[in-house]
Amino acid sequence: MNEHKKLTNEVGAPVADNENSITAGPRGPVVMQDVWLMEKMAHFNREVIPERRMHAKGWGAYGKFTVTHDISQYTRAKVLQPGTETELFLRFSTVAGERGAADCERDIRGVAVKFYTEEGNWDLVGNNTPTFFIRDVHNFSDLNRAVKRDPHTGRRSAQNNWDFWTLLPECFHQITVVMSDRGIPASFRNMHFFGEHTFSFYNDKNQRFWCKFHFKTKQGIKNFSNEEAARINGMDREYHGKDLFDAIERGDFPKWTMYVQIMTEEQAKNHYENPFDITKIWRHAEYPLIEVGELELNRNPENYFAEVEQSAFTPAHVVPGIGFSPDRFLQGRLFSYGDAQRYRLGVNYNHIPVNRAKVEVNEYHRDGAMRADGNYGGAPAYSPNSYGAWTAQPEVMEPPLDLEGAMYRYDPKDDPTDDCFRAGGDLWRVLTEEKKQILIENTAGDMASVTENIKYRHAVHCYLADPEYGERFTEAAGLCMDKVKELSKLDNNGLIQATLSSTMQSNHD
Repeated sequence: MNEHKKLTNEVGAPVADNENSITAGPRGPVVMQDVWLMEKMAHFNREVIPERRMHAKGWGAYGKFTVTHDISQYTRAKVLQPGTETELFLRFSTVAGERGAADCERDIRGVAVKFYTEEGNWDLVGNNTPTFFIRDVHNFSDLNRAVKRDPHTGRRSAQNNWDFWTLLPECFHQITVVMSDRGIPASFRNMHFFGEHTFSFYNDKNQRFWCKFHFKTKQGIKNFSNEEAARINGMDREYHGKDLFDAIERGDFPKWTMYVQIMTEEQAKNHYENPFDITKIWRHAEYPLIEVGELELNRNPENYFAEVEQSAFTPAHVVPGIGFSPDRFLQGRLFSYGDAQRYRLGVNYNHIPVNRAKVEVNEYHRDGAMRADGNYGGAPAYSPNSYGAWTAQPEVMEPPLDLEGAMYRYDPKDDPTDDCFRAGGDLWRVLTEEKKQILIENTAGDMASVTENIKYRHAVHCYLADPEYGERFTEAAGLCMDKVKELSKLDNNGLIQATLSSTMQSNHD
C-alpha cells in the first residue's frame, strides 16, 4: 500500500540503496562510512525493549464504554454519568508467561482498561478473577518469582509454585478458581473480568462509598480443558490474540456489561471480615451488582508494538469521583505499576500516543529521555509561582478518611475475623459435580511432580474449606486421610512446621 513512498533515513534524507553495503572493492570489507547500515543495525539492536515482568504476553484493542444506568448518587466521575460515551484501549494478557509464551496456558488473565475521559485517563487494572493470590504487597515480588522460572533449572517449577501458594493460606480461594475449568478461558471474549481491588467513589456531596468493579461477558462463558488447550498450543501459540483480532475484523464486536458493588463506610466498619482484603469477595446476596453500562471493543491496533507493547497502565491513574482504599495490595500497586513503566518505556511513557490523554495535560514534569514535544517551552517549571500558571484544583479533592490504630506490621491472620478458607469452600459448594471433578483432576495433575509435604499442606486447606473437597483431593493425590485430619487440627504455623520437608521425612522414617 506504500508503493509510492520513498525510503529515507531516520531524519528524512533519501536512502540510495537499502540492500547492498558499501565495501572496499567488490569483495572487500564493509567500511564505517556506510552510515545507513550503522543506523539500521544500531536501531535493530535496541528494538526489543524490556518486557513486562508480569503480563508480558498480551493483546489489545480499542473500543468504547457507554453508561446506560445512573449511579451518580455514588460518584461524581464524569465518565460514569448517564449517557456518557468514552473511548478506551484494553489489553488482555496472561500473567506468568513471557512474551513468547502460549496463550492457552492455565493462568489468570490480566485485563487493563485505559478510559480516555474528559477529566484525564482512568486506568482500571484487574484480572479475569474477582480475587487474587496475595493480600500484602510485600508478597508481590515473591509470588512473581515463585511462578516464573527457577533460578537453578531455568524452567517453570510446580514445586516452587505450590510451595509458595500453600505457605500463604490466603492463596486458597484463588487457587481453587485457577485450578477450576475457568483456569483456561476459551477466548478473551468468553470470560468475565474484574477490578479485583476495593476502590472508592465519592459523589458531588463529598460522600464516600466503597466499590468493586465487575465486567460480565455478553458472549457467554467458555473454557478449555487441559487436553484441548494442549492441542491448540501445539498448533497456534497466539490463539487468543487471533480470536480477538479476527472477531473485531469481521465486525463481531465483543461486549461486556459493567456492574459495581457498593458498600457504605458504615457497612465496611461493621463487615464480618476485612472488606479491603483482595483475597476475599463481597457476596452478591449482601452487596448486589448494580448495572452501569456497556464496554465494547470495535477497533484493532494498526501496529502491535506501538499500541499494544507500549501501552502502559497503572491503578494510580484515577479521575475525580474515583479513589483508592486501604487495600494493602492496591497501595503497593499504586507505586509499582507506574515505576515499572518508567523503567520499561522511559520517564515520558505517558507521551506515547496510546498512553496520551485526550485532554490538555499540565503537570510541571520536564525533560527526561524521549521528551518529543515542546517541553512546555518557557513556561514556569516550578510551583508555586507568581504567573498564575497551573494552579491546583481543590474542588476535586477526595473526602478525608478516618484512620485508627498504632503504626505496626500487622499480620491479617491475627485478626479473629480472618478466614482464608470460607470463600474457597463456598465456591466448592456451588460447583456442579462435573466441575468439582474437573477441579480435583486439574489440581492433582498440576501437583503431580510436587513433593508430598506440600501436597499435604494443600489437602489440609481443602479439608478446612469443605470436608468433601479435602477428601476428594486427598484421594486423587494418593495421600492418607487420617494424616490430613490430624494436620487440620494445627494452626497455620503448626501446619507449616509439620509439613516442612525434613519434618515429613522424619515422620516417615
